[in-house]
Amino acid sequence: MSPGTRWWQLFLGVVAMMAISSTQYTWTFFVKPLQGALKADLATVQWTFSILVVLQTWFSPFQGFLVEKFGPKLLLSAGALLTGLSWVLAAQAHSVSALYLSYGVLSGLGTGIIYVGVVGLMVGWFPDRRGFATGMAAAGYGMGAILTTFPITSMIASAGYQRTLVVFGLVLGGIGVLAALGTRAAPLALARRDVTGPIDPAPSLDGVGPRVMLKAPLFWLLFVMMTMMSTGGLMVISQFAAFSKDFGMEKMLVFGLAVVPLAATIDRFCNGLTRPFFGWVSDRLGREPTMALAFTLEAVAILSWVALREHAVAFVLLSGVVFFGWGEIFSLFPSTLTDLFGSRHATLNYGFLYMAQGIGSLLGGPLAALLHARLGSWLPVFYLIAALDLTTALLALFVLKPLSARRLGAASPPSALGAVVPAA
Repeated sequence: MSPGTRWWQLFLGVVAMMAISSTQYTWTFFVKPLQGALKADLATVQWTFSILVVLQTWFSPFQGFLVEKFGPKLLLSAGALLTGLSWVLAAQAHSVSALYLSYGVLSGLGTGIIYVGVVGLMVGWFPDRRGFATGMAAAGYGMGAILTTFPITSMIASAGYQRTLVVFGLVLGGIGVLAALGTRAAPLALARRDVTGPIDPAPSLDGVGPRVMLKAPLFWLLFVMMTMMSTGGLMVISQFAAFSKDFGMEKMLVFGLAVVPLAATIDRFCNGLTRPFFGWVSDRLGREPTMALAFTLEAVAILSWVALREHAVAFVLLSGVVFFGWGEIFSLFPSTLTDLFGSRHATLNYGFLYMAQGIGSLLGGPLAALLHARLGSWLPVFYLIAALDLTTALLALFVLKPLSARRLGAASPPSALGAVVPAA
């Protein structure tokens, strides 16, 4: 596989995503040791994670701008360095503020650069398979921590959290840098055509930037839809341990394994697998029908999960289906955005859309906790999640699809790009 081929670029992008995924997905294992070392309560330490997520998502337009200006090789390398350095510095943190600045700020900026940069890289290299390529990249982020979870927990137990942070910071940061050094932006000629031969009918012939995109109702429709799906999914993720305990699953076993960690492992796998799968489906079936299918699947799984919440086997299996119906938002939305607004500014444009995930992270956990506290039950939370899923599915099929068809039909000649956006 030549270093110049797009498949090599996809491989490097997936490796870079896998290298940064542990920052988010293994954070939970460092919380208790950090509490003891810093003599801080849980809420104080957990603000580190909130800072990480907010900077990763809300700064993504700025991070996308840097990637477009300086190129993927330099910026992705810088992102990997920042991420690895954040782990090493967090090991030396002797105060909560130092932890916030290291693991929170530096990790948030570093992982955000790589996430947005790699997604932008993939939509440029794969104009004919955007859904699949962005899905593979997102799967790297969703599943990468599977390889590090057990080694990290084992090293924390045997050598302490500080040595673990230093070792894995150096290893993961180094792997990320090596992957980033091999990346390069797609040639503009590739973004102008479907590499299998036919001309790409989408307005990716050139593309528009955020100044035009942000004036388009279509962008804000996508933003609202992604916010709704992010909020619902993060309601489940943030409160998984709490409602599992209330449903009586805390001490249950399935096939001799504890239900909650087994379900969490399956969820992580399904959350990664769904991204390239539904991305691949959307390349063939179309973005909007695939959205409707996946979001409806999650709604049905959520309602079935509630109905069978006292059955341990069903609880484990349906939790996987729930995440299989949710994680594909990270392949469907960026590929749809690039279909509609083009490849030239795909990285920067997706930075603005990815902010929806940040809003979902702020709404999901607190809103779920508030509903439970007010109503004394998790059932309304699940009903709300299902309602968000079904509403977004209907929007995809009956609002997004016709508006997208109008835009793509009107934007066939490159000269029409600027004029068609307000009309959308």
